Amino acid sequence: MTSNQYADGRQERRVENYTKFWQKDLGKEAEVDNQNRVDSYTDVVNGYYDGATELYEYGWAQSFHFSRFYKGEAFAASLARHEHYLAAQMSLRPGMRVLDVGCGVGGPAREIARFADVNIVGLNNNDFQIQRARKYTKMAGLEDQVSYAKGDFMKLSEQFGENSFDAVYAIEATVHAPTWEGVYGEIMKVLKPGGVFGVYEWCMTDAWDPSIPSHKELAHAIEFGNGIPEMRHLKKARDAMVNVGFTIEHEEDLAERPDVVPWYYPLEGDIWKAQTVWDYFTVWRMSWSGKLVSHTAIKVMETVGLIPKGTYDVGESLKVAADALVKGGQTKLFTPMYLAICRKPALSEC
Repeated sequence: MTSNQYADGRQERRVENYTKFWQKDLGKEAEVDNQNRVDSYTDVVNGYYDGATELYEYGWAQSFHFSRFYKGEAFAASLARHEHYLAAQMSLRPGMRVLDVGCGVGGPAREIARFADVNIVGLNNNDFQIQRARKYTKMAGLEDQVSYAKGDFMKLSEQFGENSFDAVYAIEATVHAPTWEGVYGEIMKVLKPGGVFGVYEWCMTDAWDPSIPSHKELAHAIEFGNGIPEMRHLKKARDAMVNVGFTIEHEEDLAERPDVVPWYYPLEGDIWKAQTVWDYFTVWRMSWSGKLVSHTAIKVMETVGLIPKGTYDVGESLKVAADALVKGGQTKLFTPMYLAICRKPALSEC
């Protein structure tokens, strides 16, 4: 390890710099701050995930996303069902070549590969996450079915060539893009004619009004706590898909379903809401005592040099994230599960 580069791919300097992309007082955020993050999206996202990845794995799972719950459903089962639902909506079939845009450490890729018997290429721009994804995939015995590539999702066609994949999906990942038109346009290019694109997108809902200071501050808190350059309105996602040439075959904000158990319940840290005995620990980790234990441990490990400097601050931003996401869910100002199933025109339609 050099003073800034760890053998596992993490870079200390970008972890330390992560929180500097936001004003200390999120209520004072200006357009120039938004634009700076958008222009520096790779540094924002990589700085965040260099610091947050292990915290995600400890506090959540290897699948870095939210999901719907039915009463009594285990946390892990809910995550898998959310992934299966996307694969089913996309009508994935055995043997398809599929691209996972923003694959994290590969949890969804491995699950969907097993469920749909497809061949998946996971794309990620973070070296640390790619190393972990490859390790977990080898442990799962899926190396022949799931592979990983480092790359920028704003340059997919340059890396893979046009008309390369039967299907593409993105699970809570393309929100990190500087523009939705840019990333959706690249996905359009690498899909074969007639190919399908499925996405769970993070959006501010129709109820969100950026002219209301509290609404704007909520969006900035979600950005700050999740490594997102800029939160945007759901309508912009829909418009971007259409503008780049996709036909939207199905769309729905799944957070609007009348579920008895809300998608954000694990973030509330109330162990009495745990749906199974096995989920008590998952929920406890988000409680005040769970956060105290984990963040104290992070501080100690950072002090003795076991993890990059700045990891503690990224961990503190996760506390902001949890509160903001719960508030966004309760007020219906935010959704992490705007589902869209889109089709690239077939050659006869072009």
